[in-house]
Amino acid sequence: MSQATAPQAASLPSFFNDAPLGDDSRRAVDAQLFAQAALAVEVAAGSPVAEAALQAAVQAAERAELSQSEAGEAARAKRHAFEMNKLSKRLHREVGQAIADFNMIEEGDKVMVCMSGGKDSYAMLDILMNLQRRAPIQFELVAVNLDQKQPGFPEHVLPEYLTKVGVPFRIEEQDTYSVVKRVVPEGKTTCSLCSRLRRGILYRVATELGCTKIALGHHRDDILQTMFMNMFFGSRLKGMPPKLVTDNGEHVVIRPMAYCREKDLATYAGHRDFPIIPCNLCGSQEGLQRQQMREMINDWDARFPGRVDNMFTALANIVPSHMMDRRLYPFETIQATGAPVPGGDIAFDEDEGCGDTLGATPAATGLPAEASISLASLRLRPTE
Repeated sequence: MSQATAPQAASLPSFFNDAPLGDDSRRAVDAQLFAQAALAVEVAAGSPVAEAALQAAVQAAERAELSQSEAGEAARAKRHAFEMNKLSKRLHREVGQAIADFNMIEEGDKVMVCMSGGKDSYAMLDILMNLQRRAPIQFELVAVNLDQKQPGFPEHVLPEYLTKVGVPFRIEEQDTYSVVKRVVPEGKTTCSLCSRLRRGILYRVATELGCTKIALGHHRDDILQTMFMNMFFGSRLKGMPPKLVTDNGEHVVIRPMAYCREKDLATYAGHRDFPIIPCNLCGSQEGLQRQQMREMINDWDARFPGRVDNMFTALANIVPSHMMDRRLYPFETIQATGAPVPGGDIAFDEDEGCGDTLGATPAATGLPAEASISLASLRLRPTE
């Protein structure tokens, strides 16, 4: 009996073994399922041939499903690698552009890269190290971290990481945490005092190391948040410059990531798997003004795509004659000359793109049909 049925058992599973695998195997899998159902009936009737075929069918189906899963994983991994490569190129391009636009790093500079242990400073160091390898100029990098003696601060994380990536570094230990907690009343924000203490220490370290530039990890979102904080709470139109000279005139501070978006840096940090260290001084405080600004800007970015981009671009397109600061423009002494003035009163002219609807449909402008007119279409009668 076994000799008679062996050839049949060997031939029946061949259909399943030859079934195509991978992304195109869906129909084969469906056929296998139908075959399994039919064979299950025969198995129930006691057919040993059907039982062997059913086992082969189940195994083939499992291989097909596994192949589909592996193919899906491979496709997702390939897509992720593609997106991360695009992101990396964009961030490196933006940092390189900021450095070039504001002449942040020059031949022979020694740049002190301030490391907090957060995503931004990790990304800044990583990108600067990559740019250093292929830059047309020679410059040095030295990473500096201020250990503020916060409770539970993992002192080993940064030294281990900086040693692994091969960058010179210095860990400066100063107990500013106790000072801030002693001076600032409970419930008040610690950012102002903490930043002043940290700034003074870092300036001193930069002098001791002979650094010509101090690189901070602020990004585009930080710059916009600072502008709105100064506007809402300080009555000033003041942002965060990409490059400045310190108050004492001894150091030049640069912000190489001035053009980078925070969400891009967060994604990049996750992809690079940086060992992030949380800040227990300010990161856990609720109701910070900067957090309010962050939420406002993120809400605008989600509801009005392009608005945040335009606001950031506006920081580099300031027209003092159309503001109200008498220190920046001589309003008291201007006189009519009888000649056109470049950049004169064109704040709302149609060539500035501020409301001109010529050539636009009512649906495109959101205005009723009777409002879709241009200044150029108006016919003005001369006065008598």
